[in-house]
Amino acid sequence: MKMRQNASITTKQAPSIISWLPILQADIETLKETLDNAVRENPFVEIKSGSEIRQNNPKTKIESTRNKGVSNSSSNEIEALTLDEKSLYDTLNEQVIKPLFPTINEQTIAFAIIDNINANGYFEGEIEKIAKTLNADASKVEKIRKRFEYLEPSGVGAVDLYESFLFQLNNFELKDDVAKCCIRMIKDFENLEKYQKDEHFTASLRVIKKFQNPPALEYLKEQVQIIPDIFIHKIDDKIVVSLNRSYYPDIQLDIGGIDVKFDFIKTKIKEANALIDALGLRKATLAKIANMILEFQYDFFNGGAIKPMKLDDIAAELGHHHSTISRAVSNKFLSCERGIFPIKDFFAVALGDDKSTSNSEIKSYIEYLIKNENHKKPLSDEKIKKEVDEKFSLKIGRRTVTKYRMQSGLSSSNERKKLYAFI
Repeated sequence: MKMRQNASITTKQAPSIISWLPILQADIETLKETLDNAVRENPFVEIKSGSEIRQNNPKTKIESTRNKGVSNSSSNEIEALTLDEKSLYDTLNEQVIKPLFPTINEQTIAFAIIDNINANGYFEGEIEKIAKTLNADASKVEKIRKRFEYLEPSGVGAVDLYESFLFQLNNFELKDDVAKCCIRMIKDFENLEKYQKDEHFTASLRVIKKFQNPPALEYLKEQVQIIPDIFIHKIDDKIVVSLNRSYYPDIQLDIGGIDVKFDFIKTKIKEANALIDALGLRKATLAKIANMILEFQYDFFNGGAIKPMKLDDIAAELGHHHSTISRAVSNKFLSCERGIFPIKDFFAVALGDDKSTSNSEIKSYIEYLIKNENHKKPLSDEKIKKEVDEKFSLKIGRRTVTKYRMQSGLSSSNERKKLYAFI
């Protein structure tokens, strides 16, 4: 007899850490693969992808949402699901292997670094914080981050434009003199003019113009194909939270006419049920996180700005460790009427005396200012600081503006002026 086991939002007992955390951390596109790996040696379990379930049940309604550049049609969602193109994080995770990362400890650190790489491909985490969380030496963490210069896309994992260009330089086979000139020009990018008399200037400039900024640019172009885990949308003037169940795999247990009294079969059935519970717990955790994001960021879903919010706020409410919530939101996306956003974007640091302005709001405004600046007279960080102070009634430091600008993968005013000349 074939029994179909559907995971429920309500779970009986928390599954083991081994079965729970990988399923929690997997994004919706790699969830089936994660489940397949978990049941590889279980002959009584079959994992069906969301697309297979919809094909077998044409009445299944495919959830969608209105967002920038994404169609609401079912056919387009299915097409997006069947595309082979991988996300930036899928690509990076697949490269965390030997010989570049030979030990389990080094691979764990590499995965933590990936969790702190933004959509532009820049590293925006804190080495000391990662080291403390993993009980590792900070110099070791930094050493492993530097190995990202050998990963694709080239330049990913760098802390700023300069380092990204140095990472990308490794992809070019150049004569020593040209390579050295490139390095000098990158390190002194604000003063390129003084190298014009160098005999290798023209050749070096041709190389630099081929660099990609931000390093993950090719993945940003494909963001319309991202499949979100969570939908938050308005229905009859009410804001409703829902999981993207259309793409969830289904766990099917098939024991046929086999006698279940044998210990081996009992063990495999127990493992299958634990996996079902783990999938249900993943859904339950994400649903709770989504509802809390809606509660904390209610104004955002009504057209306002993202407010200050910490992972610890969610962790305390749900009774989970900070790192568990971090895993739950890593590489996952939320779709609403304003577009598709990485869930981690909703966790923002508070600024100002009243703690009412988030760093996310400041970053967005800095990006807006630079996007709309005069190309002949790009805004300096000092001028941006004055604009921010006036807009939000704050007194932030120029270095803070520089930090946020660099985290967004944006060049300095002098760099932008030179880059504008190439456009």
